[in-house]
Amino acid sequence: MIRDDLKQALVGAMKAGDQPRRDTIRLIQAAIKNRDIELRGSANPPEDDVLVTEVLQKMVKQRRESIEMYEKGGRAELAAAEAAEVAVIEDFLPKQMSDAEIAATVDAIVAETGAAGLKDMGRVMALLKERHAGQVDMSKASQAVKARLS
Repeated sequence: MIRDDLKQALVGAMKAGDQPRRDTIRLIQAAIKNRDIELRGSANPPEDDVLVTEVLQKMVKQRRESIEMYEKGGRAELAAAEAAEVAVIEDFLPKQMSDAEIAATVDAIVAETGAAGLKDMGRVMALLKERHAGQVDMSKASQAVKARLS
């Protein structure tokens, strides 16, 4: 489980005296805890690794947006700090599919569902998310589906 990996990595970072990695792992754990609290009492919470992966992907997305903003503002030191956090967060994400793998998966789902046009994009995206939620950047997948169906 990803949570166990995070705990072990935190202990390792503390023993090694790696303060930036330790702090980033603590941020990850705090974000996961907040998500757990949000879902408390929910009728059907997602599986644990799915939940953690969603939190990690959201954190990466936020940091990439921050990097872009910092670079536009000429704040290279802040952009570098955010990039270091992204590297640590990505260590815990499942291996992401390449563009070629995404295209092949989209082609298979389109063939399976018989999708013919953009009106079927929702069905294709739903299946893609259901089957490959942690492995695919959904924005890239959306572009691939749109290109395939148009």
